[in-house]
Amino acid sequence: MGITLAQAQAAIQAALQKSQELQLKMNIAVVDEGANLKAFARMEDAWLGSIDIAIKKARTARYFDMPTGDLGKASQPGGPLYQIEVSNGGLISFPGGLPIQDASGKIIGAIGVSGDSVENDHTVAQAGVEAVK
Repeated sequence: MGITLAQAQAAIQAALQKSQELQLKMNIAVVDEGANLKAFARMEDAWLGSIDIAIKKARTARYFDMPTGDLGKASQPGGPLYQIEVSNGGLISFPGGLPIQDASGKIIGAIGVSGDSVENDHTVAQAGVEAVK
């Protein structure tokens, strides 16, 4: 079974809380096992341009079942996945997207966060992932 709405909302809430703790303005997206948008939040004054990035980070993490930052490392010039970001209607290959697993380790969805540095995006996304475990 894929991520439930309650789980997606818990991930969003935990990510929002971490964003507030860090005094950040984020866009946060959760997708289901089919990479379809399940839940989304845009904090007040979060960048409009980051809406699409957050959704694409979540989809990218689910399409390849790996953190988007890991995909980015493999997609550098000379790397085995060079230019993969132009596939699938556009991927995001920098940190801030993470797969979400259930208690058994099965991937049930993914979260994507955008609105600050990639390090902060990743930290906030990790808080969302932890809320679903």
